[in-house]
Amino acid sequence: MTNPSDGNPHRSNMNIGIIGAGNVGGALGTRWARGGHQVTFGVRDPKGADVQALIQKAGSGKAATLAEAAKAGDVLLLSTPWPATQEVVKSLGNLSGKLLIDATNPVKPDLSGLELGTNTSAGEQVAKWATGAHVVKAFNTVGSNVMERSDFGAAKAVMFYCGDDAGAKKTVHGLVEELGFDGHDAGPLTQARLLEPFALLWISLAFAQKYGRDIAFQFLRR
Repeated sequence: MTNPSDGNPHRSNMNIGIIGAGNVGGALGTRWARGGHQVTFGVRDPKGADVQALIQKAGSGKAATLAEAAKAGDVLLLSTPWPATQEVVKSLGNLSGKLLIDATNPVKPDLSGLELGTNTSAGEQVAKWATGAHVVKAFNTVGSNVMERSDFGAAKAVMFYCGDDAGAKKTVHGLVEELGFDGHDAGPLTQARLLEPFALLWISLAFAQKYGRDIAFQFLRR
């Protein structure tokens, strides 16, 4: 298999490690597994009933510890609750050269705001912890239900991503569009300072403003 950062957005059969198989990791891992990728769901208890049910739903894939999933994957999806993220990343071992998609949001427990913002971001913190990894922020601006079912009729929901490695971003672009999203490069990893508040807007509209979770944003230009 060629390097996942080789710039080809339409590669297939990648080895993808899902770090945290909750709602987001479960939704994305299931869809990528169904699309033909080799998916390893990294969890604290690989023999647990929840992850075994997830593998059955996905139709393929396997369960492993978090560190084993990180080792197995050329592409990793980080989808952990923010309070646990630093500890999890530090437990994964050597991530040098790995493409790490950061789908986390540093949301406060009551959803009232972000723990980080303005002069840094969760994406940048993850990059500091994951020494040597090519970190791309993506899959953080809609709920897991939209990731599971991205169809909005004729319209496509936008999925912005950002990072500092051009090849890694091209690979992520392919994974984004493979799931039916309209992928757009938002720039360097510092743009996560904007994408994470953008996620908070989705959360606020869905819950506080009672629009419900079946919402997404569309990117228009002329």
